[in-house]
Amino acid sequence: LPHFLVEPEDEYIVKNKPVTLTCRSTPATQIYFKCNGEWVHQDDHLIERTIDPATALPVMQVTIDITRQQVEKIFGLDEYWCQCVAWSTTGTQKSQKAYIRIAYLRKNFEEEPQGKEVALDQEVLLRCHPPEGVPQAEVEWQRNEDVIDPASDPNFFITADHNLVIKKARLADTGNYTCVAKNIVARRKSTSATVLVYVDGGWSEWSKWSACGADCSMWRSRECTQPSPGTGGKDCQGLDLQSLNCTSEQCPQTVSGAEDVALYVGMVAVALCLTLLLIVVVLVYRRKKEGLDADVADSSILTTGFQPMGIKPSKPGVWAPRPQNSHLLTIQPDLTTTTTSYQGTLRSRHDATGKFSMTNGPLLDPLPNGSHTLHNGKLNSDPAEFVSRLSTQSYFKTLPRDVANTSYGTFNFLGGRLTIPNTGISLLIPPEAIPRGKIYEIYLTVQRKEDLRLPLAGCQTLLSPVVSCGPPGVVLSRPVILSMDHCSDACLDNWAVRLKKQNYEGTWEDILVMGEELVSEPYYCQLEAETCRLFSEQLGTFALVGESLHMGAAKRLRLVLFSDAYCSTLEYNIRVYCMDDTQDVFKEVMQMERQLGGRLIDEPHVLLFKDSYHNLRLSIHDMPQAHWRSKLLAGYQEIPFYHIWNGSQRYLHCTFTLERLSLSTCELTCQLCVWQVEGEGQSFSLDFNIAKDTRAVDSEFLLMDSNATALAGPSAFQIPYLIRQKICSSLDAPCPNGADWRMLAQRLKLERHMSFFASKASPTSVILDLWEAQHFHSGNINQLATVMADIGKQEAMIFLVSDGEC
Repeated sequence: LPHFLVEPEDEYIVKNKPVTLTCRSTPATQIYFKCNGEWVHQDDHLIERTIDPATALPVMQVTIDITRQQVEKIFGLDEYWCQCVAWSTTGTQKSQKAYIRIAYLRKNFEEEPQGKEVALDQEVLLRCHPPEGVPQAEVEWQRNEDVIDPASDPNFFITADHNLVIKKARLADTGNYTCVAKNIVARRKSTSATVLVYVDGGWSEWSKWSACGADCSMWRSRECTQPSPGTGGKDCQGLDLQSLNCTSEQCPQTVSGAEDVALYVGMVAVALCLTLLLIVVVLVYRRKKEGLDADVADSSILTTGFQPMGIKPSKPGVWAPRPQNSHLLTIQPDLTTTTTSYQGTLRSRHDATGKFSMTNGPLLDPLPNGSHTLHNGKLNSDPAEFVSRLSTQSYFKTLPRDVANTSYGTFNFLGGRLTIPNTGISLLIPPEAIPRGKIYEIYLTVQRKEDLRLPLAGCQTLLSPVVSCGPPGVVLSRPVILSMDHCSDACLDNWAVRLKKQNYEGTWEDILVMGEELVSEPYYCQLEAETCRLFSEQLGTFALVGESLHMGAAKRLRLVLFSDAYCSTLEYNIRVYCMDDTQDVFKEVMQMERQLGGRLIDEPHVLLFKDSYHNLRLSIHDMPQAHWRSKLLAGYQEIPFYHIWNGSQRYLHCTFTLERLSLSTCELTCQLCVWQVEGEGQSFSLDFNIAKDTRAVDSEFLLMDSNATALAGPSAFQIPYLIRQKICSSLDAPCPNGADWRMLAQRLKLERHMSFFASKASPTSVILDLWEAQHFHSGNINQLATVMADIGKQEAMIFLVSDGEC
């Protein structure tokens, strides 16, 4: 039988360079490679035949090349492998399998070292988790750009999981430490972590007592010099000068008698008593002067930036704080009246002019400077004043003063809706979500991505806008629904999608993994084709982050083309934006181009951008060379993969500068191609007159949302409140034939969330909340009536209410 002199070895494909596999056997008449169970075509083999001089037996050597494209085709199904099979006159023999992998090293470290200030001789641990890579990255540490060698300096130790340990910090160990990861593809450096070794000062010995002076006292001193404080270390604690009365024999003057000592002690005691009495008087006077304001102060509310003013009269003419202050202003509205007008306000704790006036009724008098009145509908107030007021308070100092991307309203138990126009972002506050008797002033805003440093590791990417709703800490009786766009391909088999929330300290936490939701948690998500619906019992700042599970995962990009609306020179610019396919980013780009005086020259296109590490390329073709030429030196422009995949950079675009050879040339026809290397692409056929169409960007392609940004009460919902109650009472109770809320969920194609609905006190109510969130603009109550009829609930009274009930 043939035996192998050389067998194929495991190889890594670096970038786009193919690898060569070699197989040599003797004696052998034929050798062929088999890759992933299929024979490699004989034309792809390079064959050499020789004779072994020692044995005079024939030796045959075969090589093949494996390209990146071949490996990527099989990627995700199994690892790519090859082996060779050799024939001789007596039989066949198989070599070992060689595995071919695509080598890579991601840019982002999964954990980077953090700077520290440490005391002298303290142990220091600097953590480092290198980027994901194939082959696995090797790690070395640098201090001030010099490589650390634990063999030459035993004070350093590198653990098996790549962390650096400084056993005893020395002053010389102060410096900038960098974790370096490298493999055959690339070399990555982490951000530098500054380690500062400080020295706390020590006590020197006391000096000898001095001679007794004329004042009948002696003294001694010590200095903070053993060691002196350094590099930010603390000064010594305690006295550095000490005095002591001399004895009568040492004192050069006549000492006072025992009677004088007793007199001095008595005078000191009287002075102390008078001081304490004065402090008590001042405190009592200030307490009376502050009056009610001091009684209702609740320091816990400082975390939300609002002043609690939940107050009710305990006796006629006497005001007292509630036993437990709520987090926001709560007012008992008079629900016996036929109108739904109510008033509410939130004030800063430092509003010294705010005083309460006593009334005989259940409501406080209207408060000046900031009260809002709702008449079952739109909120009439200045949004700039609201944003400015929030921005001046403690928690909300990080909120942007972006009036166009913020909405707010005042709501009670009837609920309502907040919408940020043209962003796809809305907040539905269902009826009974706010406890009866309470009124909240709620805001909704979309954050600018560069204002928040959302931590993304490995192949994670931001899939949604960063949305804040609040104030955080308000008490809700049932979940609200936050709706926002996302740009994933909506295939959960390709993604691990996480919902992140920013806590009070500003750090981001994972609060939910899509597909692994627990109905007992305060959060639940429904991922639709282009929208995420978040059920949340808490308000705060949220974002959707995805981590691709394999290279089949894709993000939706929106490709938008703009040009100069007016051109008086030979140069003409075409700008191609490659942005996440969410409405909020599209709105920002449209607003920016409107300011630049640009115009939209084609309808937006959608491109699927895969996690394949390949860049996005853009090029222009088929220009009439007699009239136009491109000033681009290369054949194409390229946007790096990670700039797009990360999702935190807005306004990514390429500018093509064209030059017309004559000012009289106005017609431009060309092809613009946008594609991901070795992936999908889009082609734009451009044909327009740069002189005739001089319109600036208008609302032609920007769907203007004419609805009010804040709606309160029944006008915010498609289903009237009393009809909603009748539907819930009809479907909440289980029905033997299944004609209950379960069938309603099936008819509305929501059966995937059955366990979530079942965990609620009124499953039907939660289903109707989701229907309201999905169909605010297009909802038709007649369609819902048809669904009810299909279920078998045809009671005519369900969808009939009188004018008085409405």
